[in-house]
Amino acid sequence: MEVDPGTALREIDSQIARCKRCKLGMGGAHPVPGSGNPHASIMFVGEAPGFYEDQAGLPFVGPAGKLLDGLLEVAGLSRKDVFITNVVKHRPPANRDPEPDELEACDDFLRAQIAAIKPQVIVTLGRFSLSKFFPNVRAMRDVHGRALPTSDGLTICAMYHPAAALHQNSLRAVLEQDFRALPMILARAQSQPATPVTVAQAALPGVETPPEQMSLF
Repeated sequence: MEVDPGTALREIDSQIARCKRCKLGMGGAHPVPGSGNPHASIMFVGEAPGFYEDQAGLPFVGPAGKLLDGLLEVAGLSRKDVFITNVVKHRPPANRDPEPDELEACDDFLRAQIAAIKPQVIVTLGRFSLSKFFPNVRAMRDVHGRALPTSDGLTICAMYHPAAALHQNSLRAVLEQDFRALPMILARAQSQPATPVTVAQAALPGVETPPEQMSLF
């Protein structure tokens, strides 16, 4: 019998709370597994919790989270419609970038969350999130706002991290434009059968070689 997504996510949350796979879990940081609608059609995957997220145990509740709330409104969405998480489930010290062993330690949790929710569209926020699915794509300017199919039949929509727009105001308009396109991307994903897409078929304009895709399942 298929497990209810909410039940599956609560079990994943419990595992994250007990996780000691890397130094982040063994330190003093609080677990931030993710939150939102377990039946969401759109899943947002950021990079790592920050100070405010660590304190609240919830993703995107600081300044970047407030900007994300506004961007969701641009797309006609709210937090109750989506699921939000990060590739790393504990805050790195001083908000530094996640390290390779930390990304690897949390990989199974992200896979399990995707398997439980089965979203039609995954929006990656920032380069660490994008590299989970397209590790060879390095320039966000080449792919942001586009629907990128993976070999597993997922639709990935790459976007800048909202925190980047807090530091570079010109990116706010870019993010708003990309979020306005989300309903159309979701409608297209929902109307198409979930057939696997080859790497060659997923070649991206402006990228000389097809990006290597990460298989999630």
